[in-house]
Amino acid sequence: MDIKVIAFDADDTLFVNEPYFVETEEKFLELMQDYLSRQSLSQELFKIEIDNLGLYGYGIKAYTLSMIEAALKISDNTISVEAIEKILEYGKELLQRPIELLDGVEQTLEALFGKYRLVVATKGDLLDQRRKLHNSGLGKYFHHIEVMSDKKEQDYLDLVKRLDIKPEEFFMIGNSLKSDVLPVLNIGGHAVHIPFHTTWAHERIDHEVKHENFRALDKISAILPIFNL
Repeated sequence: MDIKVIAFDADDTLFVNEPYFVETEEKFLELMQDYLSRQSLSQELFKIEIDNLGLYGYGIKAYTLSMIEAALKISDNTISVEAIEKILEYGKELLQRPIELLDGVEQTLEALFGKYRLVVATKGDLLDQRRKLHNSGLGKYFHHIEVMSDKKEQDYLDLVKRLDIKPEEFFMIGNSLKSDVLPVLNIGGHAVHIPFHTTWAHERIDHEVKHENFRALDKISAILPIFNL
């Protein structure tokens, strides 16, 4: 491999994210329990989240707006102002959660730093992702931070063009096969999947990935032998 750039997803690759959303959804389900079953509430919220992706994109602010919309729809616009205020509190709590680095992340970045260009390639809200990277203390390791509106093939092609490299010189590491692996493989890049114990339903795929440029590892530090480190 002639790798020039190693890219990392942020949420649930560098630091914990999805479990906080799961906790928040539990609060939302409890708040709305008088209207529908927990399963129906969860399904309705997820449907609204997906429908809103084109408008709001990804991230906590988008999720908060979707919770408010779901509450209004489920209650037929009878939800109280106090309940809406409570949902806004849930969103603010998410934004203020402390950063919890995953095991081996900083040691891995230290080992790679100075030997390759390291970048963050993640989805979500620009302000929130920059805040999390700053608070994590990891920002010093990265040459470039790319907060992407989506992670499809064209998005990665645009990224490698901005980085002035060829797709085959790009190496992506992330916890989502759908967003971090398949599009990168499809443009000729290299990708590693490091699964996280909780994955948002929208990021799951139901088939096995087989590709000469693909590896599945159980922890982030396991990438170091790939680069003889």
